[in-house]
Amino acid sequence: MFSSDPDIPEGDREQQAREEKRGNSLSRRRPSEPDISDSSAKTTTPWHSLENEEILRKLATSSRGLDPEEASIRLQEYGKNTLPARKPPGIVEIVLHQFKSPLIYILLIAGIISVLLDDLRDAGFIFLVVIINAVIGTIQEWKAEQSASQLQTILKIMSRVRRGGAEIKISAEEIVPGDVVLLESGSRIPADLRILRATNLTIDESLLTGESAAVQKVVGILKEDTPVSDRYNMAYAGSTVITGRGCGVVTATGSRTEVGMIARAVTETVSAKPPLLIRMEDFAQKIGILVIAASGVMSAVALSQGTAPIEVFFLAVALVVSAIPEGLPVGVTVALSIASTRMAKRNVIVRTLSAVESLGSCTTIATDKTGTLTVNQQTARMVLLPPGDYFEVSGEGYTSAGDVKQKNGGSPDAEDMEKLRKLALAAAICNEGTLFKEGEKWAHHGDAIDVAFLALAFKLGINPEDVRKEVKVVAEVPFESERMYAAVYYQENKSGPIRVAVKGAMEAVLPYCTNMNVSEGTVPIDPVALNRELNSLMEKGYRALVVAEGSVSGKVGEESELESVKPELTFLGITGFMDPLRPDVNEAVQTCKKAGIDVIMITGDHPKTALAIASELGIAHSKEEMITGREIEELGDPELPTFIATLEKARVFARVTPVQKMQIVDALVRRGHYVAVTGDGVNDAPALRRANIGVAMGSGTDVAKDTSSMIVTDDTFSSIVAGVEEGRIAYDNIRKVTLLLISTGLAEVILFILALFAGLSIPLLAVQLLWLNLVTNGIQGVALAFESGEPGVMGRKPRKPEEGIFNDLMVKETLISGVTIGIIAFAAWAWLLGEGYEENGARNLLLLLMVLFENFHVFNCRSEYRSAFKVPIRNNYFLVIGVVMMQGLHIFAMQIPFMQELLSISPVSFDSWFRFFIIAAIVIVVMEIFKKIRTARDKDITT
Repeated sequence: MFSSDPDIPEGDREQQAREEKRGNSLSRRRPSEPDISDSSAKTTTPWHSLENEEILRKLATSSRGLDPEEASIRLQEYGKNTLPARKPPGIVEIVLHQFKSPLIYILLIAGIISVLLDDLRDAGFIFLVVIINAVIGTIQEWKAEQSASQLQTILKIMSRVRRGGAEIKISAEEIVPGDVVLLESGSRIPADLRILRATNLTIDESLLTGESAAVQKVVGILKEDTPVSDRYNMAYAGSTVITGRGCGVVTATGSRTEVGMIARAVTETVSAKPPLLIRMEDFAQKIGILVIAASGVMSAVALSQGTAPIEVFFLAVALVVSAIPEGLPVGVTVALSIASTRMAKRNVIVRTLSAVESLGSCTTIATDKTGTLTVNQQTARMVLLPPGDYFEVSGEGYTSAGDVKQKNGGSPDAEDMEKLRKLALAAAICNEGTLFKEGEKWAHHGDAIDVAFLALAFKLGINPEDVRKEVKVVAEVPFESERMYAAVYYQENKSGPIRVAVKGAMEAVLPYCTNMNVSEGTVPIDPVALNRELNSLMEKGYRALVVAEGSVSGKVGEESELESVKPELTFLGITGFMDPLRPDVNEAVQTCKKAGIDVIMITGDHPKTALAIASELGIAHSKEEMITGREIEELGDPELPTFIATLEKARVFARVTPVQKMQIVDALVRRGHYVAVTGDGVNDAPALRRANIGVAMGSGTDVAKDTSSMIVTDDTFSSIVAGVEEGRIAYDNIRKVTLLLISTGLAEVILFILALFAGLSIPLLAVQLLWLNLVTNGIQGVALAFESGEPGVMGRKPRKPEEGIFNDLMVKETLISGVTIGIIAFAAWAWLLGEGYEENGARNLLLLLMVLFENFHVFNCRSEYRSAFKVPIRNNYFLVIGVVMMQGLHIFAMQIPFMQELLSISPVSFDSWFRFFIIAAIVIVVMEIFKKIRTARDKDITT
């Protein structure tokens, strides 16, 4: 005789026996259809809409499970029950990734040309900066990848199954379609199951659907078009049993499960390019074109003047070296690394450097609700005492923190407090959960609503454990979705008359209530008024349960349901539950609005709940701004313009599937938005990968973390906003470094062009240009990357998606400063040669002047908007140190024989140095005048 199934009632043994007989012939059959192994199984076989017998027939199994031999055959056929995973990049791949930059390509080409010309000094400088950039980027990304989570952990569990009529425990990896899995409280679901038996079975599916409340599972048939979140007769891989027992037959394993299809979609989805990469590629392309064009024009002019071809070639190489911002890759990498470190201090861990600036570039944040905006803990927020007295409950989560107040903020009077305590006492008695304090932290077990009722009791000064010790439980009726209530029969002080405490849905409990307590005393029940108040609560997004109590005449027999006992109950009140907002989320959302960032909500939760949360945060204000998953399905092909346009207008998306969430993000990306997607569940993974930037919660699932570009360790929405701020600061600093390097590079090009047309010799040698661009200016560029954020960084609108690094303001500042430095440098070069200085001596002084120009100009670059004298030095002490080091390094180089020979330089007198110091200060004066005029003009426009 096979072992008995504790989940099957005695009355069903006969049916099981019949199924076992049938199973003897079925167990050796192959499945009649390719539904299991087919990758599209989820659409070809609607397991939730079939009869149990039909399911067992299709899976060629029975309630006694598969024979061990058949299970081995199926394991070979369908493979292990594991999820598809992306292979993490190795160290070689990470190193090579650092070279995938257009600017790096240009530098490598310049270096190769230098080698071909046997100019090893120039080549060494260029290759050195490329190596430094690669080392910094590799270290950062390698650290991030080492902390990446593995997709497989979600299924590495042990499961109880029935095979050949015997119960055994096996690894979840060995489970195959057709296996019968036994479930109990605390079990992790190892594969997708169709429920065959259920006793008070509730399952937490929040990692898949996004809903925080546990789902009551039933045995029955559902409509074929029922969405995943409403398939109450199915259990899905990765979810957890909260209460009860049951069993189910495996319908899908591994990549064919709902979680598996999401994981497969993640590995196949192409991520959107980070904004910085897009802008840098565009910038590098333009630089490359300008350099080639300028070199061609200058070469043609030089040849027409009779210059020897070899000299023309060296001239072109010198121009390329001067025009290319060799220090920019290192400057950008350092700026992003600094921002990454700052983000880590604000609880945001970045996995790739490009993601730092991406979050600062976003125009839209698509946020999940459960666990992101809310605390993912059902909490009693409202209590209604009959006939219509409302009391608000403060405090979030499963703790004793908080109290109960009247709607006007006043404390309940003694009479109301007695009624509230009576409700909480009944709910604490009729309760299967536990809530207790362990040291400084609170711990809990059981159904979310049960635990929330216990937290309410603590807030009213009632210790549930003390209450339970004082009563003797006579009989219990556990909650089941069919009856929609739970009841506990008990005796106070373990003796005396039997009483009953009941909690459940209004329609299930109200028929047994004969009266209710009001200010005037006990009065007959008023169903119409109570239902009106209930509907009002539900419209606001609350999950409402009623509590009642009464006495029982006589004993309670085996049939303890209310239908059999028929007690006369007193209606105590209605409790409204809601997964509360995180304390700081409202302010964070408002900050996003001020920063010009749209915040939309995408959730698998109920539309009313989603809209209530969105309305409270100001994300949406009416039903017209919400769309459901079913409505999205009715829109048709995601490629249609009407589909994209409709989604772009919505602010709240409720009851959406993971695929629909990815379609929403894809539509926004294609409409030109830079989208940051937040989430913590498996259901968020495809959208996290499709977005420009994916942000996972630290307490979220492994799948979400593995897919994201960054992780918020403290789960708070405010940390995301902090990440946006740091991203904007990082981009500002990249612009500042770019302005410094490009404007000085432009000055060098202007110097060369004017010298060429004036018939003068090359002003600076290639090695001297590299010294300027890589060493002296490179030090300043790195120091500039440490700038603190400017005031109002979160008061600006996001940059337009099509806007490049160079906007109108930066172009003007680059031209004015570059032209100023270039013309003055040319005038100095012409004057030195006219005064009879030999070329090397003149170049020595010109190089010193250019270094001094860079020393002054870096202070102009500290802010694109404010005067250099209004930016506090304390914001960046590194810059002052860097400028002193740079000037000291150049003066030191002029004294060292090796550097004198390498750079063709020599010492200069203090008088010469001071004279050029005064000349270089002109660039500060010019830029101060420009900023003053621009500020005045902007004020006039505003006025």
